Amino acid sequence: MAKLITRIGFIALIVFIVTQCKIEKIEKEQLSTVCNPMDLSYRFMPNGVSRREAADPTVILFKDTYYLFASKSGGYWFSDDLTKWAFIETNEIPTEEYAPTAIVLNNEVYFLASNGKKNTVYKSADPKSGKWQLVKDGLKVPMTDPAFFLDDDNKLFLYWGCSNKNPIYGVEIDKTTFEFIGETQELIFPNPENLGWEIRGDYNTKTEVSPWLEGAWMNKRNGKYYLQYSAPGTREKSYCDGVYESENPLGPYTLAKHNSFAYKPEGFACGAGHGSTFEDKYGNFWHVGTIAISVKDKFERRIGFYPAFFDKDGVLYSNTRLGDFPIIIPKKKIESIDDIFPNWMLLSYNKPIEVSSELEGRSKNLATDEEIRTYWSAKTGNKGEWFQIDLEKEVEINAIQLNFAEQNTKLFNRQPNIYQQFLVEYSLDNKTWKTLIDKTKNKADVPHNYLQLETSTKARFLKITNYYTPSGKFALSDFRVFGNGQGNLPQFERTLTGIRNNEDRRQVSLSWNTDKNALGYNIRYGTDPEKLYHNYQVLKNNSLTIRSLNKLQKYYFTIDTFNENGIKKGSKIIEIN
Repeated sequence: MAKLITRIGFIALIVFIVTQCKIEKIEKEQLSTVCNPMDLSYRFMPNGVSRREAADPTVILFKDTYYLFASKSGGYWFSDDLTKWAFIETNEIPTEEYAPTAIVLNNEVYFLASNGKKNTVYKSADPKSGKWQLVKDGLKVPMTDPAFFLDDDNKLFLYWGCSNKNPIYGVEIDKTTFEFIGETQELIFPNPENLGWEIRGDYNTKTEVSPWLEGAWMNKRNGKYYLQYSAPGTREKSYCDGVYESENPLGPYTLAKHNSFAYKPEGFACGAGHGSTFEDKYGNFWHVGTIAISVKDKFERRIGFYPAFFDKDGVLYSNTRLGDFPIIIPKKKIESIDDIFPNWMLLSYNKPIEVSSELEGRSKNLATDEEIRTYWSAKTGNKGEWFQIDLEKEVEINAIQLNFAEQNTKLFNRQPNIYQQFLVEYSLDNKTWKTLIDKTKNKADVPHNYLQLETSTKARFLKITNYYTPSGKFALSDFRVFGNGQGNLPQFERTLTGIRNNEDRRQVSLSWNTDKNALGYNIRYGTDPEKLYHNYQVLKNNSLTIRSLNKLQKYYFTIDTFNENGIKKGSKIIEIN
């Protein structure tokens, strides 16, 4: 009998192991990641300089489908899972206007965009069809950057504002007639004298220029209203979203303790301002915002996507830690960024490059510098131009991101010939090459093509060969590789020191001892030692000045160290008053 029990136990153990392996395999197969900037078919503008643009995004969930509306896009996108987005082109709503908003009312989607002269409301029971109906031909007050909000008592509100002089406004409106109910309220005023994140400039340095307050958005959680707004300007890396709180939808509002709540001034793709904060199918919140490029035109922009949370004390924050590295799109409720970070690290930064040709002023090193505003360009857009990177050792690759740049393009609007065709190969010895990704027959427009591999692949060399570029030269900004370097994590915690600027308390200067094995550092900080929700990414350097503080608050800081193998989290927290 004992032998029989032992045998049964052994069989049960084998069954358990096999079952667990199957579960792990299924979970691995279901792993789905994305990487900023969002890989959308950003439209070329219809006039001016040939360049792409999309910004000021609103995302809503309607009948189990997500819809994304963005400025100057000629239509909008929809998705079932937040990873793959399909485009709907339509001329039945003003898709040429800036800062659209949308909301679900009475089992239909209502749409409103900026105008400045006359704002018109439309509705659709089937937005996938591209068909819309006129609801209200002009609101009482012309407005820019409108945002709808439906309260849980079924009252409808409208918020708006876009000015370097005027505040953010709000008013209740009738859900049927869209007439104003009561007086318009002034809700948020600029305060750059105290609030560093409202100061203009990529790094909040232009103190002599008035900030733009714009892009209102509203969420309600556990009876509290969170009125969000953008500052200091859409063309800057510091473009962020702040938040005020109230017990009433029309105020009065007080500044939240954690601000700005969505801020990403460094990394490859910078900016998290003028967006929307929405809840997914599983109860997770996300903040979708605007990424600044502003090279070919001041409004050359993209869209970024970050996890957002309400903590146990009701603090709203968006986690932008390594915010342009891959993240997992979950199929369940998550508690923190750690639940969705696959630990795929950047492997391509400043690695040796070989190219088929090089346009003057667009050198090859610009395609691995982690700067979206710079790029390498070949001398032509011909088939056969190529770009090759040496990762300097054998590594494990999980995903790549190909950010195509528009060098000398003559493209305008949406056209059927706008797509990219290419071949990506890999090698261990720079002699024997195998196909990694074959997009030689691709017919989709993928300007920021993020490609997750079906299985991890070991390689040292990667090569992309151009097969078709729709216009201009074959150009990349950047060629980004993610995975694991097959080495050790940073071994020791850095020693962080800092000094508050007594003449301008919106600023703090930080420094730390370098780690020769580090790729970069992430400064985590906040106004509570238990809530270090802010993130500031630094590559290679060992010092930093942050100019986005509230001068009336004290702050706490720690530093994480990361390399190609993972992250060494900081545990020592310093207080700077």
